[in-house]
Amino acid sequence: MTNATAKIVRFHQLGGPEVLQLDEMPLPAPGKGEVRLRVKAIGLNRAEVLFRMGRYLQQPVLPSRIGYEAAGVVEAVGAGVDASWVGKPASTVPCFAASDYGVYGEVAIVPAYALAAYPPQLTPVEATSIWMQYLTAYGALIQYGRIGKGDFVLITAASSSVGIASIEICKAEGAVSIATTRSAKKKAELLAAGADHVIVTDEEKIPARVKEITGGKGCRVIFDAVAGSGVETLAEAAAPGGTIFLYGLLSSEPTPFPLFPALAKGLSVRGYTLFEVVASADTRKTAEKYVYDHLAKGNFKPRVDKTFPLAQIVESHRYMESNQQIGKIVVTVD
Repeated sequence: MTNATAKIVRFHQLGGPEVLQLDEMPLPAPGKGEVRLRVKAIGLNRAEVLFRMGRYLQQPVLPSRIGYEAAGVVEAVGAGVDASWVGKPASTVPCFAASDYGVYGEVAIVPAYALAAYPPQLTPVEATSIWMQYLTAYGALIQYGRIGKGDFVLITAASSSVGIASIEICKAEGAVSIATTRSAKKKAELLAAGADHVIVTDEEKIPARVKEITGGKGCRVIFDAVAGSGVETLAEAAAPGGTIFLYGLLSSEPTPFPLFPALAKGLSVRGYTLFEVVASADTRKTAEKYVYDHLAKGNFKPRVDKTFPLAQIVESHRYMESNQQIGKIVVTVD
């Protein structure tokens, strides 16, 4: 990189991790309402895997930038942006369209409204690992699910960063977290992360174990990152009047509507994304304060599984697709 250029990650075609490349580009200037962030750390998300494959909510315009979460220092602001941001550390909240902006690179242009301060005790690696996971979990569990003391909450794919965040939120609210994972290797780690119960789905049946754990009540809130045919199994584990929040698509199968259990139990099955939380300024402010305060108190501690240098962006995505991680994968920028 020279003073006039920066390395930016882009992809010129849809596909696997190998389509990601580091392009040397002219140093971008922020436009109206935008800032330029000198990036120190980038948090990876499943949404970005789907985006580069053309399977996400928004379609990329090629060649496309990529990425929602970064932490760094604001080094320039565009017209209409408070100049006092310059020189301040900040992280980005995923509240913009993936097709409009991308943060993978040595610098990132983002809308000023996406900036957020983070607790000063956090490192940039930790600070890039907070908003997607905690705000996603907050919306389903607090804003809509209104979990409280004694509620049983089933969390699928619980070793993900959102899964870990959900476990922490359950603990903070006095709810009972039931985490699922396919691999017995992750059970001890999830218990150490605070899960009250862990179901290893390769060895145990979810409905039977949930019945045992809940004394036959079932789970009032189910937070599912997988979708696919497993939704029918989750419906069996739901409590009467319960809600299944579908927020991810780890499965490649079609997702059926579990009609009979939904009718028998009066279940709600609904799609949900983080964007419901950040679309409203008031809702976003409340959610961010909740997360910030718990981070500042030490109740929440972002778990970073592994870091990669920017030059290994392809390898970082390969690792994410391997499903080995427990917590967040972060790419660091020198």
